[in-house]
Amino acid sequence: MERYPDNRAGVFVRQDGYDAFIPHPLPPPDLVFDEGILYLLSRADGALARLDGVTQVLPNPDLFVAMYIKKEALLSSQIEGTQASLQGVLEFEAHIRPRDDINEIQEVLNYIKALHHGIEKLGFSPLSLDLMNEIHRFLIQGTRGSHKLPGRLRHVQNWIGVPGGTIQDAVFVPPPPEQVPGLMQDLEQFIQSHDRTPTLVKAALIHAQLETIHPYLDGNGRMGRLMITFYLCSKDVLARPLLYLSYYLKRNREKYYTLLNGIRYQGNWEAWLEFFLQGVIEVSNNSIETAKRIIQLKETLIEKLLENNIGGVNAVKLIDTLFDHPIITIGQITEELRISRQAATKLVGKFEDIGIVEEITGKERYKQYMFVDYVRIIEEGTRI
Repeated sequence: MERYPDNRAGVFVRQDGYDAFIPHPLPPPDLVFDEGILYLLSRADGALARLDGVTQVLPNPDLFVAMYIKKEALLSSQIEGTQASLQGVLEFEAHIRPRDDINEIQEVLNYIKALHHGIEKLGFSPLSLDLMNEIHRFLIQGTRGSHKLPGRLRHVQNWIGVPGGTIQDAVFVPPPPEQVPGLMQDLEQFIQSHDRTPTLVKAALIHAQLETIHPYLDGNGRMGRLMITFYLCSKDVLARPLLYLSYYLKRNREKYYTLLNGIRYQGNWEAWLEFFLQGVIEVSNNSIETAKRIIQLKETLIEKLLENNIGGVNAVKLIDTLFDHPIITIGQITEELRISRQAATKLVGKFEDIGIVEEITGKERYKQYMFVDYVRIIEEGTRI
């Protein structure tokens, strides 16, 4: 890439054998909203509004959001190399020995905790640098990166490059550590400013700037993706945290990294904005389709019960319970439905016969059952 000594995005500063990039404060000067960007912005706003609307008609929107948060946590962690599966996460949450490495699952669970903590705090606090550091601590504590200063800005130089490579061979070198606190304060000021920048454009700028500053020793990618959700929720664009770009970024990983470097080396903010807005459109539409499929699934399952003469209140209650606990045991069903173990075993047997649940342990005792159709809908795109 051609390197400009000083462009609209920032300046390269010569260090000891390498060039580090110091970004200018946001917003970029003379940002061009051409016809293409305005069209994408209009479509993205419309897609987000439809996504917000469709969740209102879901059987239980909070359960849908909870499953989608698991999916986002998984995808965002996978981008950073985490080898975990949705089934492994669900098994762990169901107190079942998971098939995946527990350390890998812990990174996904930390992401979920960080997201929930951030959303809760935004109910009464601004999106500040202190809150970002707090979220970072939730994200990193107790994982393989826990020795890398959870919740604290870095005090050493980091760089982005191939594993085992040197800083001289880096694809990109973020700002020197002494610049980081001031740059993050500038970013905080931009986040909290009341300007006329469209909300989605501002979310795109915030994400790119945080990735460029790379303020932490570990977890910068995950923090940047969380910031998109936190900013949109802080602006009440979505009633529930449902827009997650990790699926889109995972599928377009090379283009994503190329466009971020296009900002740094060429000041090309517009190409990044187009890519980001296209992602919002695709992901929103995908989430809408997923929500519709879940509504349809519930209707289909009720019909399936009638067709197979599996009647009664408990059968319908078990359907609802499965949306809440996609991996479940006989003991849990006994507790949730307040029925005898014998009745629970008989009911699960009927559900297994008609393909609603599937036994996943292969054991004679301590069996666990998975709500297969639901898990398959949610896990699309998460298989490594």
